[in-house]
Amino acid sequence: MPKIRTKRGFQKLPPVEVSKLTGKAIVGFTDNEALPEPPVVPDALALQKKAVDDAIIKADKGGTLATARRNAVVAELVVSLNKDASYVDIHCNDDLTILLSSGFEAVSTNRAQRMLNAPQILAVENGQSGELRPRVKVDPTTKSLVGRIKPIDGEFGPTVSFASTRKVIFDGLTAGLTYVFQLMAIGGSTGQSDWSDPGQGMSQ
Repeated sequence: MPKIRTKRGFQKLPPVEVSKLTGKAIVGFTDNEALPEPPVVPDALALQKKAVDDAIIKADKGGTLATARRNAVVAELVVSLNKDASYVDIHCNDDLTILLSSGFEAVSTNRAQRMLNAPQILAVENGQSGELRPRVKVDPTTKSLVGRIKPIDGEFGPTVSFASTRKVIFDGLTAGLTYVFQLMAIGGSTGQSDWSDPGQGMSQ
């Protein structure tokens, strides 16, 4: 029985959130060597996402038929997400970094243990051009960190893993843009923490 698993309940999400999650899964599965053969491949997910996005727009204009159509295509997409999530559960080998690389979030099945505290972002420094270097405080049982970053008005991209808690570098950023990022601690008895409070910095 795996110790970690994907966070489900997709059918309870609003249609717009289902679409956003699908976008993250499309990015996560694309060229992912650790998860190379999901049951529903990124191109197929992209087609379903477009159908949902189109149906959402039509349903917003009103009409019982349009709402029913939206609900139907969302339900089909939820089935696909559940298939891919089950694939991740089996093939991530209890490696949280691999699970998160899929675009899905994780829940811990170990409820009896003490939760690992989220990292605290103490400061944000500029490194070389296109780099942001957060300084963080973590629990002693933290083994590594996972991060995600986005332009202040954008969407989070794929997660990035950091082997050392003392060397966290987001690179490849556009100079002059302000970015928002979060970090998650890996380790402890529960395997992962919650995401940290957002940090912010401008790339130079």
